[in-house]
Amino acid sequence: MTWKERRTVTLLLSIIAVLFAALLIVFGMRYREGREEALAEGKSAGDPSGAAALANPGAYSALRYYNGSATLSFSLDEAGRWIWADGPDFPLNDATVTSILETLSSLKFQQVLPATESREEYGLDEPSATLAASAGGAEQTLDFGKATTDGDSYYLMMNGDESTVYIVADTLVRLMQTPIYDMCALPELPDLSEQNLRAITIQGPVPPAESPEEDGGESPESPEPEEAPERPTVSLNARRSGGEDQSALWFSGNDNVTANPLLQDLLHDLRTMAMAKCVDYRPSGEAAEICGFKTPDAILKVEYAENGADQTFTLTVGARMPDESGRYVRLGEDTTIYALATDSLDALMSISVNGMRGAAQDGRAEA
Repeated sequence: MTWKERRTVTLLLSIIAVLFAALLIVFGMRYREGREEALAEGKSAGDPSGAAALANPGAYSALRYYNGSATLSFSLDEAGRWIWADGPDFPLNDATVTSILETLSSLKFQQVLPATESREEYGLDEPSATLAASAGGAEQTLDFGKATTDGDSYYLMMNGDESTVYIVADTLVRLMQTPIYDMCALPELPDLSEQNLRAITIQGPVPPAESPEEDGGESPESPEPEEAPERPTVSLNARRSGGEDQSALWFSGNDNVTANPLLQDLLHDLRTMAMAKCVDYRPSGEAAEICGFKTPDAILKVEYAENGADQTFTLTVGARMPDESGRYVRLGEDTTIYALATDSLDALMSISVNGMRGAAQDGRAEA
């Protein structure tokens, strides 16, 4: 190739590069014009900074959303407290609700796209999640499409406006994935420190009934119903000879078990015990049976003093949880099923199975 030919090729490549750069500039200008036009027309309910000008978090009075598997609705009651619409008496911890509304109020658009593609292209033909929030008589609606390629954001359509698509962070969608039982305000247990305790009663599992065949007898044709076998019971009593403020000596029957490591572990567990989570609020009879409450593995009753009055704390222990992290439990007459961590039940379950002497000699049973 001669130098003239090389010069011609270089010149042509330079021209092509200039044209390509000009094309990019034109596309960029058209994109900015479209974005500014969308914002100026109020299609984003926002401002040029990309922040959606929605209601103040405290102005909302109702929230409803579908997270892909469940629909949850919340509203303010007459006292101004958030309640779960499907269970007004549910002990709601409204931290998730307020977080959703705060995120909604400060919603920022990562990108604003003129909807030149079909709704299917963004997954908005069948939204993966939806949200509706009411404030001052107006309702704000959000339809979430599919996640973006990086998985950290979602395509969004607002208020049914199909002319504009937005890209927002996945913060709202992640908050909406919180199960309702994870929003339960867990019960605060009484102060079961040793100085407040008076007596502890632990009932173990019901012994299996013996059949006549096992004793070598014949099975009767019409057996009469028998009473359920009594649960083995361990009673521990605190004795204070020097007044209520003195340390207690603990007795199991006539045996002084104060120094028994298992008793000390039990006293520690009672002092630090706390529910891990709500498993089922107002469960069905079948659900309660599955969780082991037809024949509980242990029943704990603690007599204690609170503000000068005698009180009783009752804990019913059901089956192990599938992940072995703890057991299902119930408090008093409340039918709600909670989860209690294994390490809060080790001593209790050991005593319920082996008693004080057996547990000390044979080793602690697994919770």
